Amino acid sequence: MDLLKAGNDAVRTTCPYCGVGCGVLADPDNHTPVAGDRVHPANRGRLCVKGASLHETTGKEGRLLVPVVRGQRVGWEQALDEVAGAIRDSVRTHGPGSVAFYLSGQLLTEDYYVANKLAKGFIRTPHVDTNSRLCMSSAVAAHKRAFGADVVPGCYEDLELADLLVLAGSNAAWAHPVLYQRMKAAAREGRRVVVIDPRRTATSELADLHLALRPGTDTILFNGLLCWLARHDGLDTGYIEAHCQGFESALESARAAAPDVAAVARQCDLQPDDVETFYRWFANTPRTVTGFSQGINQSVAGTDKGNAIINCHLATGRVGKPGSGPFSLTGQPNAMGGREVGGLANTLAAHMDYDSPGARERVARFWGTEAVANGPGLKAVDLFEAVHRGDIRVIWIMGTNPAVSLPDSARVREALARCPTVIVSDCVANTDTTAVADILLPAAGWGEKDGTVTNSERCISRQRRFLPLPAEVKPDWWILGEVARRLGFAAAFDYQRPADIFLEHAALSGHENHGERAFNIAGLAALSDQGYDDLAPIQWPVYGEAAPQAGESKRLFTDGRFVTDNHRARFVAISTVLPVQQASDDYPVVVNTGRIRDQWHTMTRTASTPRLLTHRSEPFVELHPDDMARFRLEDGYLASLTLREGQFIGRVRKCSEQRRGEVFIPIHWNRQFASRGVATVLTESVTDPVSGQPEAKHGRAAIAPFRVHWHGRLLVRRNRPRRWQSDYWCHVPLHHCDSWWLAGRQPMHWPAILNDWLGGPAHLIMADEAQRRFRAARIVDGQLEAVLMVDGNPALIPDADWLDGCFAEAKLSTNSRRALLAARDVDVDDPGAIICSCFQVGEHQIGAAIEDGAGSVEALGEKLRCGTNCGSCIPELRHLIGVSVSESA
Repeated sequence: MDLLKAGNDAVRTTCPYCGVGCGVLADPDNHTPVAGDRVHPANRGRLCVKGASLHETTGKEGRLLVPVVRGQRVGWEQALDEVAGAIRDSVRTHGPGSVAFYLSGQLLTEDYYVANKLAKGFIRTPHVDTNSRLCMSSAVAAHKRAFGADVVPGCYEDLELADLLVLAGSNAAWAHPVLYQRMKAAAREGRRVVVIDPRRTATSELADLHLALRPGTDTILFNGLLCWLARHDGLDTGYIEAHCQGFESALESARAAAPDVAAVARQCDLQPDDVETFYRWFANTPRTVTGFSQGINQSVAGTDKGNAIINCHLATGRVGKPGSGPFSLTGQPNAMGGREVGGLANTLAAHMDYDSPGARERVARFWGTEAVANGPGLKAVDLFEAVHRGDIRVIWIMGTNPAVSLPDSARVREALARCPTVIVSDCVANTDTTAVADILLPAAGWGEKDGTVTNSERCISRQRRFLPLPAEVKPDWWILGEVARRLGFAAAFDYQRPADIFLEHAALSGHENHGERAFNIAGLAALSDQGYDDLAPIQWPVYGEAAPQAGESKRLFTDGRFVTDNHRARFVAISTVLPVQQASDDYPVVVNTGRIRDQWHTMTRTASTPRLLTHRSEPFVELHPDDMARFRLEDGYLASLTLREGQFIGRVRKCSEQRRGEVFIPIHWNRQFASRGVATVLTESVTDPVSGQPEAKHGRAAIAPFRVHWHGRLLVRRNRPRRWQSDYWCHVPLHHCDSWWLAGRQPMHWPAILNDWLGGPAHLIMADEAQRRFRAARIVDGQLEAVLMVDGNPALIPDADWLDGCFAEAKLSTNSRRALLAARDVDVDDPGAIICSCFQVGEHQIGAAIEDGAGSVEALGEKLRCGTNCGSCIPELRHLIGVSVSESA
């Protein structure tokens, strides 16, 4: 099969969302614009609902399409001159360290490489960091401490081969749904799954044992495991003696922190029998994989947590073997590719480090520059604090939204507002970060970019262009190269195509590499242009003069030789460090933040796809019923979380499986889509001392009802001016109109404001003052222009899907007009809240099918198709089946 095309001229590319790195067949001219690539090793044809909706994000609406300098549209020549001039002037006056770059795991490897080369090699600023600092840097630091390099030793196949799969701090069902489906499909007799997470998440549906430990106590649990293994002859002493160092000090620290099961259970708030069961399963199962993600990494002790896990695998000799090993589940599509080229502030290109003897000189020789930055530079949180102080005077932000994603985001916005020159390269026009930019550069988006990405199992895949570039939109590598030329570095940045950059990157990985670096793709450095275009997914390392069809090994360290000075893996002594952001009298609840199923990062892309908002359309606060009673909160109403001046408002969701005293809120909403929905206003700038990764999973807050007099939903034709005002709002784009959830503290005299809110007089009105219910619709020339629905009880406001369809009617039918204020076709059953986003199947439809005899997930799939695509809704389907069985009993 042709490596580039796949029937009907579909182009093989990769998904730009999570680190699973799914292969995608893209064919915008076909009736199926995107589909999963069955021959890609990561997903084997599966796509989650986000991936299956990619074609809905490639339009020009909301795009940044022209360069903008201080609010004025300009041509590229002027914009590039402004960027180069700002950098040149700042370096001349304040030194190279006054310039910073903040990059993204959304960038392709080629873009990332050029950015690092320009910054560290020629401008010579060490201050280059990436949003991967926020998700994976603790895993990076743990790998380097243990193995001598940032290396994930295993592969996805190990997650299937494992007889014991341990998922620590990972809600894979929502964060990595396709990989979760692979884990689920591997179920067999004798295989067990342990989920370690304070919350009972959708992933817990897979678990034979769920350890809902106290947040932040993971090191205690795994230190206890190391002690238990030592006490019960569970160690592989031969492996430790032959291939490791530092075991005795690690065991001594573990004994001090977690001497026995009782101590572990007490500190972790777990049942002793459950702890004992986990330890026994781990000891007795040679094929054990521990997958860990943000719940481990985003912590003040994230690196120690990672090393506590790795210690247990080293102690049992379970590294680099089929079906065993520690496995870091990466967050972003190219977080690993960015690490390969030196995207982190404390690294150089090709996995070299500033503190490695001769590394700076080696890179400088290869690049043909006199010297590289003295580095290491400032890590993300410290970098933006330096911007706030005025030490950094020019910052170039590429493909990310730090004004939302960084902790204490209000201070980050303030820092950017103070900075003399903020440059933002992005494909999205309106974000919290572009709002404070001085120079905006329109960058290519998914489908327009051409290059490579590396996923969580070290697999390099091509992301291919299949859409034409809009007239004034440019690839990031081109923009960087043009700025380099203006700074006087033209010869070193004379790239004509992405292949030129990739081949240089590959050559550097093998340059003076005598085996001290695990990352080596020198075998790809001789690819022809056609070979690059046709490159099939391939795992590194790739040695040799010609590119083989597969990497040298699916797994690394199979021979027990690591990339440390003496080739021995290092045990790390781990002490207990609990979260800094603890609850108090003023802030009595612990705030756990995280992803939801159908959104991505700060939702600048996914929020443009209406079906991805059907599962969760608003920011929410999930908490235990006892805490709802304690704080006088009602299910479905609004709650306010506050930390000093920061406030988060969300819809209350009752969850009996949430730990008491803790709440969960989503990370995705930004100031473009919600009035008070930014989770990072509740997290402080507290970081892991080794990795610099923020403690973003753990915050604290005061909680109270956000009391309002009315709740409403407003729908208007797209791109109409906002004429309304309310104390709470959340923007929910629909297919044919714009809509908002609204709420207000004061009573409103609705007839007096309808002209403003609806864009003119209403033609249909219904009012019930006793219920605080009001509805109105405006119709112009037979077309629906606007609808307002208000109620004292938010649960009584109808769903907007049917009304959205009315906006598509060229002329409202008699039936539609008659039903407008009811907000649904009375002749069609209400589907209820959407459970399956892939096929838009609602809760009421599922309930009816269960009552009709569809008593299993498989039966529901046959009848309604729900759960038959990405499978992310299957845990909720099982819950609904269970509720139905319970009610009937």
